Amino acid sequence: MRKIDASGIRKVFDLAATLKNPINLSIGQPHFDTPESIKTALCDAVHAGKNVYSQTQGIKPLLETLQQSVTAQYGHADRQAFITSGTSGGLMLALSALVNPGDEVICFDPWFVMYKHLTTLAGGTTVLIDTYPDFRIDLNKVRDAITPRTKVILVNSPCNPTGYVATEEELRGLAELAKEKDVVLISDEIYRVFSYDRPFVSPAKWNEQTLVIDGFSKSHSMTGLRLGWAHGPREIIQEMIKLQQFTFVCAPQPVQWAGVEAWTCDVSDRVADYHRKRDLIVGELKDLYDIRGANGAFYLFIKAPWGTASEFVAEAIRNELLIIPGNVFSQHDTHFRVSFAAEDATIHRGIEVLRRIAKR
Repeated sequence: MRKIDASGIRKVFDLAATLKNPINLSIGQPHFDTPESIKTALCDAVHAGKNVYSQTQGIKPLLETLQQSVTAQYGHADRQAFITSGTSGGLMLALSALVNPGDEVICFDPWFVMYKHLTTLAGGTTVLIDTYPDFRIDLNKVRDAITPRTKVILVNSPCNPTGYVATEEELRGLAELAKEKDVVLISDEIYRVFSYDRPFVSPAKWNEQTLVIDGFSKSHSMTGLRLGWAHGPREIIQEMIKLQQFTFVCAPQPVQWAGVEAWTCDVSDRVADYHRKRDLIVGELKDLYDIRGANGAFYLFIKAPWGTASEFVAEAIRNELLIIPGNVFSQHDTHFRVSFAAEDATIHRGIEVLRRIAKR
């Protein structure tokens, strides 16, 4: 635990509590409420007494729905789905089941903050592949980074923090390379529905051994309800289920019943709204800032126009704008993350501050 630092994002949240009228563009969760039909299904399950443990792998109605979808999409005879206690729970189970002390996990820099720490918790070492300035996946760099100790390659598309959506060519190459080297490819697909400029594609399309981690948190604004799911080769999934039995036990049962409703709930209007917000903020800032990626999710990862990113973010906070310094997600202190999961009025206030402080 001494190797794991407190999250820089949490520090920003703590700071937010001290500001009188903060412009909060730091939060990595949808700003809209959970759809009413999902809340109703959750309450109905609670009132119906579905408040005890479920089977570790999940309730039958949701599990069968997920399995049918996965089988129809991929046609892999050996691909099994199960329900996790949040996507983060799924990631923890996966890395704990796959990584032995001394094993290596390849991640792409910038990375989602949890990857490095969960790898450390499993006793592994994170091997970082630089993707600056465009955040593209360079397959030659990945090939060069693979050693006999490499156990996992972890990819996140659409990506937090960059918003980059990997191309079909990149993901196919990564899937084929992982298969060639007999390395497990974990695809974190929690932002799958938020892909604005090109269709979302999963590397599982080209590699039957790909382990996919997904969930309802971002797409249906259910972050606090802790409902994720995973699918992959049966051998790996069975080990993850076994570990879940002795850690999380199961995902909260009432929330799983809400997940049955969520599966049929149309969130396309919310996706379209974030697409519009992306266009709004990029359009207002592109003349003053170098913005790459931003094809999906609800983040921009912007190069600081002066100083280090930490210095720039400190100035933004002095102007009551809460954003996240890039060194929370990266070896580099050159960029900062903006979340546009906010009301338009808040985004416009943030744009005003960013335009004002772009030049010293």
